[in-house]
Amino acid sequence: MTDDGMTARWFLLRRFILGALAVVVFTAGTQGHAFAQEPLTLDEAIARGVKYSARLAELEARRAGTVAAEAGRAAAKLPVAALQGGYTRTNHVDEFIIPTLGQAPRLLYPDVPNNYRARLDLQWPIYTAGRADALERAARAEVSAVVEDIEAARADLKLEITRAYWALVTARETETVVARSVASLDAHIKDLQSRLEQGLIPPNEVLTAQAQRSREQVLSIESANSRAVAEADLRRLIGADRGEILNLPADAASRSQAPNVPPSARIGPEQTKTATATSDPERAERRALGQRLKAAQEREAATAAGAKPQLFVAGGYDYARPNPRIFPRADRWEDSWDASVNVSWTLWDGGRRRAEQAEAAAAARAIESRITELDRQVAFEVEARGLELDSARAAIAAADEGIRSALEARRVIGERYQAGVVTSTDVLDAELAVLQAQLDRTRALASARLAEARLERALGR
Repeated sequence: MTDDGMTARWFLLRRFILGALAVVVFTAGTQGHAFAQEPLTLDEAIARGVKYSARLAELEARRAGTVAAEAGRAAAKLPVAALQGGYTRTNHVDEFIIPTLGQAPRLLYPDVPNNYRARLDLQWPIYTAGRADALERAARAEVSAVVEDIEAARADLKLEITRAYWALVTARETETVVARSVASLDAHIKDLQSRLEQGLIPPNEVLTAQAQRSREQVLSIESANSRAVAEADLRRLIGADRGEILNLPADAASRSQAPNVPPSARIGPEQTKTATATSDPERAERRALGQRLKAAQEREAATAAGAKPQLFVAGGYDYARPNPRIFPRADRWEDSWDASVNVSWTLWDGGRRRAEQAEAAAAARAIESRITELDRQVAFEVEARGLELDSARAAIAAADEGIRSALEARRVIGERYQAGVVTSTDVLDAELAVLQAQLDRTRALASARLAEARLERALGR
């Protein structure tokens, strides 16, 4: 086969391979795009955020560590058995022999340079003046505190995802509203150009409309950037990939159309004041601080128990060659055992125990102060969030009324403009008023949703 034929076949083969790869890539990209286009609701976003949160994973690891520490404190009250062994090489010594009348000399201390030893040892603290029990209770309280920390972190994460979700909804709605305004201005400018060509209006009206359109275009660019930032923030919180498309439901920002309908059925307008007055301050953070206070008090008690006598039981079984407890000494394996009861009482330690006890007591007082401050903060937060929610609901009603008024004003001004009674500047002002009213309602809706989420967080729900 000629070189030209080989080249042509290689060219066709390469095109076939590249075409096949293109089909595969296109298919994979289409499938991934279709998966990414699934609407992401707020509940799904929260579920994904909780599942892939690195903060929650860190706290779960800490909880596992505290559980292990609790098991270690509980095991400290149990006997400890150890198997020991060793070999010792000593120098040669003169053997000690006692001669006896009528009998063979008796060897009392032989020369045995090779010494082997095996021991089964047992240690058991049977009385620690409550120190071991206090340390175990402190560890158990620390486990409970970390569990409450996880619940508090989960609640904070839900609130943060809710904030980011509605920030993205607001940014997208703002971008849509501004885009509609720009399109409306484009149509208006086209009409002005036609009127200018007919000699019905002066050129400055077209220039004014174009300047207004430029300002709206800048606002459109800013809103698109805000939307991209909000989308990146939500992707970070839910553990999404950088290129994943977050497709929110089309009606995400318009679920509360009527001004008297609350953003959620969980907290209604008539329940806000009642919930504020009867809120439970026992949030997860409060319970965590309570458990840490208990742990600090138990550590203080454990330190104070160090001033009391400690009672231990010890025992062991030895199997050695030679066995130093067997007399006379002989180069053979022999066994022995021992059991003892030991009492330990620290009479003076240079002030170490007193300093440790003072440190634990100070830590307990600090936690008590934090609990007091948290109670005051929660009371204020619940009241403030309730007021914010009432204000947000009132703002939705005012925004709805503002949109109706702005739309009606734009309609009237449009008719008067067609009749030649008003100028294009009045039309631009009417368009701007409609845009501002629509943006105000979008922000009011998002603020109401976020205020509700903040109130629920303040109530510890």
